[in-house]
Amino acid sequence: MVRQVPGGVLQHEVIVEAYLGSGSKGDVYGARERVRCLIDERTQQVTSPGGQTVTSGSSYITRPDHRPPPNSRVTLPDGRKTTVITIVRADGGRLPVPSNTQVFLQ
Repeated sequence: MVRQVPGGVLQHEVIVEAYLGSGSKGDVYGARERVRCLIDERTQQVTSPGGQTVTSGSSYITRPDHRPPPNSRVTLPDGRKTTVITIVRADGGRLPVPSNTQVFLQ
């Protein structure tokens, strides 16, 4: 049984639009999805999928099956729009800790 982050910890909500690629009129995104999460406004260095070190201005933790692709558009609770840099999945396995996904944002 996978232990997930307890719902009471997920105090915030973001709107995620999955990045689908580029079209003739610019970037293409999927439908808006509301995601309950816990936001962390800490600035930190992360490695992008391309191997570059970039600065993340914030991140959020949510359920382990949430995996938005890089460049997905995210609207934060205060209305700011940002994009996904990368995600990190933590698998608690048999340990008494919850599995989760952390999404790092620009």
